[in-house]
Amino acid sequence: MAPLRSLFSHEVADLCLGKPPLKSLSIAATVGEALSALKRLGETYLSVWSCNHAEKKDVVTEDECRCVGKVCMLDVISYLGKEDNLSSPSKALQAPIEVLIPKAPSTCLVRHLEPNASLVEAIDLILEGAQNLVIPLEETRRNTGSRKKLLHTNSFNPTVHNRREYCWLTQEDVIRYLLNSIGVFSHISNNPINTLQIIDSKNVLAVHYDDPASAALPLIFQSLIQQTSVAILDGDGQVIGEISPYTLNTCHESVAAAIATLSAGELMAYIDCGGPPDDLVQLVKERLQEKKYEGFLELMEEDFTLSSSSSSSICSTSSDEEFGQGRSWRLGGYSARLVRRSEAIVCYPWSSLVAVMIQALSHRVSYVWVVDEDGTLSGIVTFASMFKVFRERLRSMA
Repeated sequence: MAPLRSLFSHEVADLCLGKPPLKSLSIAATVGEALSALKRLGETYLSVWSCNHAEKKDVVTEDECRCVGKVCMLDVISYLGKEDNLSSPSKALQAPIEVLIPKAPSTCLVRHLEPNASLVEAIDLILEGAQNLVIPLEETRRNTGSRKKLLHTNSFNPTVHNRREYCWLTQEDVIRYLLNSIGVFSHISNNPINTLQIIDSKNVLAVHYDDPASAALPLIFQSLIQQTSVAILDGDGQVIGEISPYTLNTCHESVAAAIATLSAGELMAYIDCGGPPDDLVQLVKERLQEKKYEGFLELMEEDFTLSSSSSSSICSTSSDEEFGQGRSWRLGGYSARLVRRSEAIVCYPWSSLVAVMIQALSHRVSYVWVVDEDGTLSGIVTFASMFKVFRERLRSMA
């Protein structure tokens, strides 16, 4: 009992050791500036803060400057893929970044937490729906002059807020921390997942292979909120792949055109490792012409022209970011360093909890699909459902 009590009394600061400070955007930024920053910085996610970093203000109170959300490439892709924006993507990029941030109650996806908070407090916030916890790092001591210089020269991605630097704490960070101490949970971690009541068969996002990818767009965005994915099923209900928001996060914004014109199965092939097949690229262009989406057609032409004329890649690794996904940009709309493919990561109802934890962490995802012996999809196991098991164990000791 003592080791378990000790584990949950640890402070969240213990999980933040070595983490890099958050790179961020001001709420005053536009969608285009967010897109540019995501590419330039090579980050999977960028935090969005309520203060305007471009304003010259010596003193900013904590209430004035808080993290109010996060943005990623999929947010931009989903926005550009809307019917109203397909005809004029350049105009859509001028919209304020606020259009990418979900309104309440989804704003609880990002929550602030002090570094001396306990691990169990972090788990409670995650179970309430938080994806990212914003934790202050050791107080940043900079003189006023250097801080002014930072704000002036780095208007859209400063790392200092309220004279402090912050980091993300993610669900993966906490699960990995628990796995390192899995011995104290051996009485439950070796149990099959179907005996722990953590298989979710209701909140499963899935489409069939021949369904239009555009019809799956709301599900793709929902999977980003839920930190899961969209399963692709054949006619027998068997899992043949997935459309992952984490894979889409490595794509160029022009993939919105593929979502608007291809089927779900074709999109799965389009975003798979190695880049889109030439025949699918041509098919997207033809359908854009049919629908008179000249603006997006120009965006695709520019994208692939730049890709073919450039032999270098824009590379950046994001250490310990959301799901640990380092990114490597290539202008052709895909990443040479992408380790996730469109194949689905699956387990069985009789798989043990610790095996599923290891499986998810090794593939850098926060979920594993659950299938029956014949490959039929029966549910999904997420980090959130795993946290409930560990949290219940703590409560049983109280």
